[in-house]
Amino acid sequence: MGGMKYGYVRVSPDDESAAQQLAALKRVGCKTLFRDDGLSKTTTKRPELERCLKMLRRGDTLVVWKLDRLELRLCNLVTQLLSLRKRGIKFQSVVNRAAGRAVWQRIGDLLELDRRCLRTERIRAGFSAALCAAMKSGRRANLTPQQIGYALSLFTKHELLWLPGLCKVKSKHHGVVSGG
Repeated sequence: MGGMKYGYVRVSPDDESAAQQLAALKRVGCKTLFRDDGLSKTTTKRPELERCLKMLRRGDTLVVWKLDRLELRLCNLVTQLLSLRKRGIKFQSVVNRAAGRAVWQRIGDLLELDRRCLRTERIRAGFSAALCAAMKSGRRANLTPQQIGYALSLFTKHELLWLPGLCKVKSKHHGVVSGG
């Protein structure tokens, strides 16, 4: 089942009427409408919106005339839209369809960024834990400390060459590549 479409209308004190919003919501198929009248942009208590949000179920759609009817501040809008998405509720803006899609895309971008940041934090935490436990990162050394010392002495005497042919000759005594 596709769920129900619920419309929410917020009428600011300076708006003349809600007629345009109501007509638009009815046109897109909203059967149940919730309306907060005379509330300023800064009002956070919106009883009809709260009632509407409580009524919404998974598969339902919340429809508003414009994005700013739901929330004015972007951070609040993102929080509200994420909450709806987690509950399985769809969201539709009648006038700003392109803007609504852009907001959902930005939310997706933010979630991806959050996932990447969390991954980076987990990697850093793992390195920190390894350092605290005196573990070494990276691949294991191929040479022992004695072999490294011998290679350095050959290098300083110009007997060890850093060329591809270097790997062909190994010292049986020390197990280190020497020039030749």
